[in-house]
Amino acid sequence: MPRNEPTEVTDGWDGERSPRRRKAVRYGVPVAVAGVAAATIGLVPAFAGSGSPDLPKISAQDLIAKIAKSDVQQLSGTVRVSTDLGLPSLPGAGGGAGGFGGAPGGGEKDGDGASAAPQNKLMELASGAHTLRVAVDGPEKQRVSIVDKAAEYSLVHRGNEVWAYDSGSNTAVHSTAPDAGRHGKQHRAPKDLPKDLKNATPQDLAKQALKAAGDTTSVTVDGTAKVAGRDAYQLLIKPKQSGSTVGSIRVAVDAENGTPLKFTLTPKSGGAAAVDVGYTNVDFAKPAASTFAFTPPKGAKVVDGDKERATAQRGHGKDAPSRKDLAKDMGGLNVIGEGWTSIATIKGEGAGLPSGKGEDKGAGGDAAKFLDSIGDKVSGSFGSGRVFSTRLVNALITDNGTVYVGAVDKQALINAANAAK
Repeated sequence: MPRNEPTEVTDGWDGERSPRRRKAVRYGVPVAVAGVAAATIGLVPAFAGSGSPDLPKISAQDLIAKIAKSDVQQLSGTVRVSTDLGLPSLPGAGGGAGGFGGAPGGGEKDGDGASAAPQNKLMELASGAHTLRVAVDGPEKQRVSIVDKAAEYSLVHRGNEVWAYDSGSNTAVHSTAPDAGRHGKQHRAPKDLPKDLKNATPQDLAKQALKAAGDTTSVTVDGTAKVAGRDAYQLLIKPKQSGSTVGSIRVAVDAENGTPLKFTLTPKSGGAAAVDVGYTNVDFAKPAASTFAFTPPKGAKVVDGDKERATAQRGHGKDAPSRKDLAKDMGGLNVIGEGWTSIATIKGEGAGLPSGKGEDKGAGGDAAKFLDSIGDKVSGSFGSGRVFSTRLVNALITDNGTVYVGAVDKQALINAANAAK
């Protein structure tokens, strides 16, 4: 059987999407690619095994179509997650923010269920190596367990119930989501579930990356691989724009059912993959119903997540921002540029970062010295500011508080700030 050779999607190919859809995708998706990778990393498989199986030749267009048509609703397996985003090591960086399905908000130290708050645990996946056990049975049943050396953390969604359990502290948080739709095929996960759990099928991250396909992107089929014992094609996605920090995205696609089995994102700067997530084993059979049943162990501290969230909101009173208020605050968000070099901007209102000028002593000077240690001072016709960098995402914060952020290099941010002056 002929070995699959690299084939490229020509400029402008965009499947069956309308011109309006293509334009929206090209402008909006590349900015979020790195963020999506970090946010959904816990549930998207990646590790490749050994061997390059002989498979029938397939074009990049057909392989993308195969992914799009894939409708795997049931699977279980073990996932190995490895992340190296180059994030600075900061005190208290392990803490997450925000509530979850009524779970304790913000992971505050005084919250009864803070140790079991999902964001606190899922944020740990943004660095280092982790092992997860994943099970999915449609949009109504998902389970993710983060297995550590000394403890295990499980997040279980079944219908309108959500359990989060931390074996280290023997704490369980129970939340309900009565708005979880139940209308035939229109089942939806509760609105308050984090995207990590909503996007429980392996296809999601690969599909997000593929939405960027267009005249700013090269998409080719680059050989085959064995992933968790299954035959797979390798789809190679590369930005054509020089200002992007993304070097390439490689997706291994199950040759039989079109499910992405490998997702590896490598930065243009080289070195180890920034995101490398994958199955060490996978089974597409229906998981046992007992997989999604959860009863707190004897002696476990059980926290009513709904009640705790309501108490926290009452405690904040009028100061607690509503979702509408948060959405309004983001009204200044704008996206400039195109494709992989798109940059998100938030207009500042004069309150930027401390400069430390005339404050060699005191809090202002100390803050400025700290910021200098993790960010680079830059200047241009826009004025001055600091650039904070990871291996994928860079952010420029000007002295007047305007923010420019994207998966682009430092010079691209400075050029954007100069152009917006």
